[in-house]
This record gives sequence, structure tokens and C-alpha cells, in this order.
Amino acid sequence: MFNFYAFLDRMKYIRRWSLMRSSREENIMEHSWQVALFAHALAVIDTEICHNSPDISKTVLYALYHECSEVMTGDLPTPIKYFNSEIHGAYKQLEDRASDKLLHMLPPELEGALSPFVKADADSYEYKLVKAADKLSAYVKCLEEQKSGNAEFKKAKESIENELKARKLPCLDYFMENFIPAFLLTLDEMENL
Repeated sequence: MFNFYAFLDRMKYIRRWSLMRSSREENIMEHSWQVALFAHALAVIDTEICHNSPDISKTVLYALYHECSEVMTGDLPTPIKYFNSEIHGAYKQLEDRASDKLLHMLPPELEGALSPFVKADADSYEYKLVKAADKLSAYVKCLEEQKSGNAEFKKAKESIENELKARKLPCLDYFMENFIPAFLLTLDEMENL
């Protein structure tokens, strides 16, 4: 018996934004799906509009598995995770150990096939797209919360927006300009366009 997929199924119990009052809770399973969706969009835009050549499949798979270690570690809030380099380094080691432990929950014949995605190449261009998609997901969460009248996310939105602009990724800029405005619309407004 192998526990890998049963453990990943528990991602739905790991809550994000634990330090913030949210109008709607978000878990790391739904977050990972949204990041995979946005990473796919960025990779396709990067290919079709910006004429670059990221590996689209690798980008999506990196995104799909990018939070899986948190099923063991939990979601450490960003202000704590990045408080100083010692904490960040220690948490990174903890994430690496959790990823290794998860991979050992697979049959040996499958471990090698999934390892490159569970332990993504953080220096690759594809992973850079995933990190941009991860920030996009956080930004959309901030927009959603503010749209529902929750001012708790105002400062986070401003900070994340600045981080997104600083990335200097043409595919990200294209997404921000052409897709983000729709997240501010109501359902009726979207249907009437």
C-alpha cells in the first residue's frame, strides 16, 4: 500500500492566509489548481504572443505539485516565512524533507517520474513562470476579498501588485492587462460583455 495520493488528497484541509480574516477560506488544493491554471496561461501567452519557448507541460506540472510539501508542514504565513534568512532557510529544508518523505510514499518505479515535479528545478524558466502564477493567485485572492468588502487585504494587494510589476515578464504583463480586469466584474457584467 502506498500513501502518496492519499496524503496529497489532504491538501484540501490545509488553510491558506491563516493570519488574515477572510470572507472565504482557501485551501492549498484549490490554490494549487488555480496556480496550475495561471501557469498554463502564462506559458501559452509566453509561447504564442511573446514567441518564447517554455516547456508548457513542465510548467503546469511544477505548478500542480508546488505546494504538496505543505500537506506535512502546513502553510507558513509569508511574513513569518520571510522574516529573516535563517527562518526561510530552515523552512526550505523542512519543505525539502517533507517532499522526500512524500516521494518515498510512492512505488520505487514511480518515484523517479514524479520527483522532478515534487522537487522542481527552482532555477528553471518554467519555475519562474510558476512563481509568477503563484503571486497572481494571491493577487486574485486579494481582489476577491476587497470586492467582498474586506479591507484586511488592502496592503497585501498593493504589495503583491508591486511584486508582480517588478518581475518584468511580458507574458505576466499581458495577463495583468488583459485578464485581471475581469476578476473585478460581477457575473452579470461578465455575461453582458
